[in-house]
Amino acid sequence: MDNATPAGLTFRDATDADVEELVVLIESAYRGDASRAGWTTEADILEGQRTDPQGVLEVLKAPDSRLLTVERDGAIVACCQLEHRGDHAYFGMFAVSPRAQGAGLGKAVIAEAERQAREAWGVTEMHMTVIVQREDLIAWYERRGYRRTGRMLPFPYGDERFGVPLRADLEFELLVKPLV
Repeated sequence: MDNATPAGLTFRDATDADVEELVVLIESAYRGDASRAGWTTEADILEGQRTDPQGVLEVLKAPDSRLLTVERDGAIVACCQLEHRGDHAYFGMFAVSPRAQGAGLGKAVIAEAERQAREAWGVTEMHMTVIVQREDLIAWYERRGYRRTGRMLPFPYGDERFGVPLRADLEFELLVKPLV
């Protein structure tokens, strides 16, 4: 689905040809020194990779899943995963280029993702998981209408596909937003 917005953004589903560029975007938003240019960095709690080409391809190929890609002037500047899970959609793999953070792009992406999930699947809620120690990020989602559930999920310690933890207390919290 292609959809140009007044802000000069184009939303579309990712293709296999986008995988390498998406990996670079996601890594730059969360890991290493490049991520410190934005506010979404996880570099203080995780080292190593955030994802890899196989992880991005798995999202692209999974049933009931799509990777919404956002372009500005022909370059990918943001992305997010949407997955249909019965009466709700899961929102994940959200990344905004560090150079584009803080100017409302993330708000536009999440609003479009919610709209598309409602329209495409008729879901009534959006779910996501966020590392509980990321209080600034959780607060940002709360300002967008997401609520903390207190339901915790374990961090995949020992699986370096998701990074190398720098602390032993990481876990995810489920956040939920009604879409009706």
